Amino acid sequence: MTFPKDIKFTDDHEWIRIDNNIVTIGITDFAQSELGDIIYVEFPDVDTKFKNNDSIGTLEAVKTVADIFAPLSGCITEINEDLENNPELINESPYKNGWIIKMKIDKKEDYEKLLNAEEYKKLTK
Repeated sequence: MTFPKDIKFTDDHEWIRIDNNIVTIGITDFAQSELGDIIYVEFPDVDTKFKNNDSIGTLEAVKTVADIFAPLSGCITEINEDLENNPELINESPYKNGWIIKMKIDKKEDYEKLLNAEEYKKLTK
């Protein structure tokens, strides 16, 4: 199980990487291992605004469906179109090729309130 130190996490098992006011969001290595094989991703529409903790889509695995929650308030700027034909990228590469969406966040300081790698690691034990 990997816990990269250059990203933040939520207790809903999303990871968040920031570049200026744009964040890239995916699910953690722990989450994908718990879900099993991902077979479908339901994306939000680009340019849709969400508030922190809103459901922004779903992941369908062989045995379950899980919501994806907005870790921060903001507007969707991009979806990972590679997942439409290859949702298994989330299982194979959750922190790189398996990212799900990008969003422009309303308040950069809210990013700092998210969990760091050590805090998230403790949550998964």
